[in-house]
Parts: sequence; C-alpha cells; structure tokens
Amino acid sequence: MSYNMFQIKHNNVLPQKGNILISEPFLCDQYFERSVVLLVEHSGAHGTMGLVLNKPVKEKLNDFFPELKNLEPIPLFRGGPVSANKLYFIHKLGDIIPGALPVRDGLYFDGDFDVVKSYLQNGHTAKGTIKFFLGYSGWEHDQLQQEIDQNSWLVGKLDESGVFKEEGEIYWKKSLQALGAKYRSWANFPKRPIMN
Repeated sequence: MSYNMFQIKHNNVLPQKGNILISEPFLCDQYFERSVVLLVEHSGAHGTMGLVLNKPVKEKLNDFFPELKNLEPIPLFRGGPVSANKLYFIHKLGDIIPGALPVRDGLYFDGDFDVVKSYLQNGHTAKGTIKFFLGYSGWEHDQLQQEIDQNSWLVGKLDESGVFKEEGEIYWKKSLQALGAKYRSWANFPKRPIMN
C-alpha cells in the first residue's frame, strides 16, 4: 500500500520561538511519533530547542523530590532525547520565577526551580500553570529547516488553551485539525494501518 497520497507537504510557515511543530503521521520515532513540539528557542545561528508537549511518562514529579511527595500527583512529560535526565518546565508565572525566559506573551520557560518548589509547597497547584519535562528536543543550525523541507514537520501556532491540559495523541490530532481541512485526514489516519 502506498502512502504517498497521504504525505504531508510542509505548509511554508517558518518556525519561530513560540510556534509548535506537528509531526507527520508516518514519522516512527520513540520521541517524535505523533508529537507536538513547542519551540522555546529558535535561532538560525545557534539552532533550535523545543519540548514535546504530548508525551506523558508514568513517573510523577513527586517521585523525584521528597518535599513534593505529599502533594497531588504532578504529571511529567518526555520533552525529548537530549539531556533526558534533566528537568525543564514551562509556566505562566512570569516574574514570580526568577530567571524565567519569555517564550511568548504569558508563557515562560524554566527559571529558579527552588522557587517553583516553594510555590507548590505553599498550596498552589501546577495544574493549568506549570508543565514539567524530562529532556528536550534540539536541532543544530539549519537542521530543523532541512527536516521541514523533507516534510517531517508542519509549523503551527500554539493554542495556549491546550498546552497545560491536553496530553497524548489527542493533542496531536487537534493541532493538525487546527491547520484546516487540508490536514484533517491525517489526524484520523490510523497509526498502524496494517493492523486494521
């Protein structure tokens, strides 16, 4: 069976910090299969850094920090294959977290994790405000553009309403559907068509 008729052609949108990357449906990769990646940094000279938004892991943040053990379970996501044992986070807390880097209006990357822990220990919830990741996704200079030109990725606009509450493949489907009718058929294409 030929999948050429289903092959996504990239949408000629240039990646920018704050955009998302949406993987094409046939990309078979442990980290990037049916993934949505938030670009937290994009520079032609220095490369690109992103976080996979929709790959939850079974462990919770609480499992790694004794001081958070008694709090409600805090989800943890696989941000990508680079520095997979290091913690990263995005949030809406802005200046409350020293060292936070703006990604776009109202959305920030990283900052002082001790302040985040204190914030959580003082009764604030991470739900809808902070999202935590193990590892990140990285591309060297021009590498991402090459992958886009090979139709591995579509570039989309971030729907901030779903960033903190969506997880799993449904977020990938919704992100594709948001690009319009041209891409809706891929959102419904089975992951393993041979099994149907």
